[in-house]
Amino acid sequence: MATLASLSTPPPLPFSWRTSLLHYSPCLTQFSFAMLPNKNRAFSWGRGRRSLLLPLKCSTSPPTQDAEPEPNTTSSSSSSPSSPSSPSSSSSSSPSSSSSSSSSPRDWAYNLCAGLGGIGFLETTYLTYLKLTDSNAFCPIGGGSCSDILNSDYALIFGVPLPLIGMVAYGLVATLGLQSARKSLPFGLSETDARLVLLSSTTSMAAASAYFIYILSTKFTGASCSYCLLSALLSFSLFVITLKDFGLREIQKEVGLQLFIAGFVVITLNSSYSNSRTGPSSLDDINLPYFTTEITSASSPFSISLAKHLNSIGAKMYGAFWCSHCLEQKEMFGREAVKLLNYVECFPNGFKKGTTMEKACADAGIEGFPTWMINGKVLSGELEFSELAEASGFAFDKSSQPSEVVR
Repeated sequence: MATLASLSTPPPLPFSWRTSLLHYSPCLTQFSFAMLPNKNRAFSWGRGRRSLLLPLKCSTSPPTQDAEPEPNTTSSSSSSPSSPSSPSSSSSSSPSSSSSSSSSPRDWAYNLCAGLGGIGFLETTYLTYLKLTDSNAFCPIGGGSCSDILNSDYALIFGVPLPLIGMVAYGLVATLGLQSARKSLPFGLSETDARLVLLSSTTSMAAASAYFIYILSTKFTGASCSYCLLSALLSFSLFVITLKDFGLREIQKEVGLQLFIAGFVVITLNSSYSNSRTGPSSLDDINLPYFTTEITSASSPFSISLAKHLNSIGAKMYGAFWCSHCLEQKEMFGREAVKLLNYVECFPNGFKKGTTMEKACADAGIEGFPTWMINGKVLSGELEFSELAEASGFAFDKSSQPSEVVR
């Protein structure tokens, strides 16, 4: 028997056999036998038969004409929900469905932040308009307490109106919430950065609201401000919504940042209010209830005539119940004549830290007491009869003036 080692030159392979082999062998459907190098051809002889051994990897796929429709059948089977190959497609589509379901609570939080931020923006815009125009706020609860609080020194931070700062903060939260829900963040912000800005903003707003609640309860005892309470409710609600969106694990990573922001807000507010004090610190605790003072001096005919003249031309005297110069001016007229004067009390409800004067006094621009408004002229301080008569056009004879008022 001849062996493979004894073969020096392999016999030529007939063309007809090679053609039939390529046609019927499924292992050679994608290979050209004519391009196979001679060194890759091996032959073995056994039992008198000659066989060809090719170093090829046999494929178990069916012939070419049956394998071509595979992409179409695969796609159709994947699109069919009942086909056996649908698990792969369903598994590939399951992440998108799960991601959309997991993002819905976050979108809900964004929309809620946008809605509450929009309400706060409208409120602070209205209060900013009142502050810039020196108008009194309509207070549904608390009467005139809203104007007293909103026009006090605590409504300014380093000279900037507090409602204006709140308007910017609420506007930022509303904008970020709306844009995050729409997945169209401005300035190239990522969603992670937007969430961090929301957390920082709501933390600062909640800290400021807590500080203002403390001021309201200690400096404005018995006063009520519906706008202040509404702003505090909105700030705390936004803060809670943001915390819930982050979750406990993420909040633990950002707790240091939150504490820093809250401390910075409190220090800034405290520094602003400390620098805005115009008097001794002991004035902060003053609480003067309104009281009346009895006029003891008698009126002269001249003072009565002058008082009637001042009243007839619409002249007004602005004063305060605790003002000693106002009391001296009234004593100059006497108890009968002072009743004829058009006197405006600027603090009819008493005086304490943060209390503002009456709207009539504020509109007149009163800065000190007493102040006379005669024929459109503003005269400050305690005035003599001659000055009042001259300013009002009252004809008088110096000799007819009471001797006690001539100075």
